[in-house]
Amino acid sequence: MNLCAHQVFDRMLLCGDMATRLRFAVSSSSPVLMAELPDLKKRNKRRSVRMIKCRADGGRVTVGDDVFSVTTSSKYEVDYLGQSTKGDLNLKLDPLHSFGNGQATLEGPIEEVARTEAQAAENLIRELGIEGPFSAQHSPRGIFCSRTLNLRSISVIGYDMDYTLMHYNVMAWEGRAYDYCMENLKSMGFPVDGLSFDPELVIRGLMIDKEKGNLIKADRFGYVQRAMHGTNMLSKSCQIYGRELVDLRNQSRWEFLNTFFSVSEAVAYAQMVDRLDGGFISADLGTLDYKGLYKAVAKALFRAHVEGQLKSEIMSKPELFVEPDPELPLALLDQKEAGKKLLLITNSDYHYTDKMMKHSFNKFLPNDMDWRNLFDMVIVSARKPEFFQMSHPLYEVVTGEGLMRPCFKAETGGLYSGGSAQMVESSLNVHGDEILYVGDHIYTDVSVSKVHLRWRTALICRELEEEYMALICSRGHREELIELINQKEVVGDLFNQLRLALQRRSKGRPAQTLAATNLDDQELTETMQKLLIVMQRLDDKIGLMLESDGELFNKRWGFLSRAGLWDKSHLMRQIEKYADIYTSRVSNFLNYTPFMYFRSQEQSLAHDSPLPDVAKEN
Repeated sequence: MNLCAHQVFDRMLLCGDMATRLRFAVSSSSPVLMAELPDLKKRNKRRSVRMIKCRADGGRVTVGDDVFSVTTSSKYEVDYLGQSTKGDLNLKLDPLHSFGNGQATLEGPIEEVARTEAQAAENLIRELGIEGPFSAQHSPRGIFCSRTLNLRSISVIGYDMDYTLMHYNVMAWEGRAYDYCMENLKSMGFPVDGLSFDPELVIRGLMIDKEKGNLIKADRFGYVQRAMHGTNMLSKSCQIYGRELVDLRNQSRWEFLNTFFSVSEAVAYAQMVDRLDGGFISADLGTLDYKGLYKAVAKALFRAHVEGQLKSEIMSKPELFVEPDPELPLALLDQKEAGKKLLLITNSDYHYTDKMMKHSFNKFLPNDMDWRNLFDMVIVSARKPEFFQMSHPLYEVVTGEGLMRPCFKAETGGLYSGGSAQMVESSLNVHGDEILYVGDHIYTDVSVSKVHLRWRTALICRELEEEYMALICSRGHREELIELINQKEVVGDLFNQLRLALQRRSKGRPAQTLAATNLDDQELTETMQKLLIVMQRLDDKIGLMLESDGELFNKRWGFLSRAGLWDKSHLMRQIEKYADIYTSRVSNFLNYTPFMYFRSQEQSLAHDSPLPDVAKEN
């Protein structure tokens, strides 16, 4: 395929979101096409290249002779999926019969045109080396959609910082948090000698039962599936809790491990439960139950954060704690150049935020850009989740040393401390579903902004990459497991029919099925015996395979699903309920472009499954 620049551009219009790596210059003096196409010039030596000028200005895009227009916030409608069309690119030329040299047309039945153009788009994708969103979503770095979201209609994208724009080495960061927690517990008189941080002991998505001293994992409906008392896994978890439902609204009993910051706390608590059960905690500390013990651990960890020891150590050597992602600043740059207003809203203070963002962003930005240049507004010490629920005083950070002054209105380009989400909406003149907020905390970032403000939400869930690889590795195992379960179902159906036949025969009534009627008593009994043995052996095999399947995910818990297969966890339920999209890291947006239309999978009930072919009657 031999394409000149304007043909590449025309094809990319048809490809939509497949234009990830093509950018257009902001001014006429800049290169027109900034794509990784080292051989494009060679292929086009004998071709004249039409220069395309592109300008983004106040919601309008001008290309060439005003070929395109962008749907504005005042003229948008909704599409057939109920999504806003704001931000969609429209053609001003109507009708448009041909492209390029006139050989490609859009005339004829749309089904045939679409088939032809889709094939041409696939060929162009391969030639340009572009990884399309459909291939990206079937990978550990995919973005997964719970609720349809049109990125083109999003005017503002807000980001959390810790474990969202910045990923920490969990062993290093939480390990030091654990160390400081233990030092504080020791100063309070708790026996901590011989204990060490074990990040494999817990995962986020678990819950602490402060009444029983347990860590538990619940399914999507809130029923307990697994439980660990202290550091010891309980073999009869379901029997202990029965049909008791986990109610996270009862905060005096349940503590949900929302984020990686919960890992050090949960490890310390589990280990101290062992010390309490063993009688090693001195009576001088008073009569402690499991709930009082949790308060002591939480207080010790809180001191480590509030006194600033931990963050001071991290700021002095950020390279030991932060895992840099060179692609992340580029993903944000794409969004900003597409006309999105970017916000940083973090609970961290100004000094920590500035130090860590400089370390993680500045060296990956072009032309000596500073991380502040990416964001239209930065809010530190935001006090989430209250930031989304109520108003707090707003202060402007006015010096590099962090000196602040009170102010009453936030302005674009400002750096602030405190305030509220309502202030952000008012100052930017955007509201509700025009804003996408991206964070790692299922409650503080995602749930509250969704429930109180109707913002669109994206959850960063780093564990997805590990889970996805586990799914790939266990594919054969799972296929065999599903086949065994299907066999059990078929054998079980026959057994149940014969059991009913035996029941009816014992009551002197007809079996009502020809096969059961033709069997004599001995044949019926022996057949049922054989089937029962088969089912019992299948159950034994399935049980062992389910257990080993879970070990592929996590030695103790599994991540999103119980035993890695059937019952979705409570964390997955929260994701489905509050996160419109979710992914493992922000840089995954690079594979999708700022114009992506995320479509959720069709939700169906059991009877909506594909129907079997039925022979037509003659």
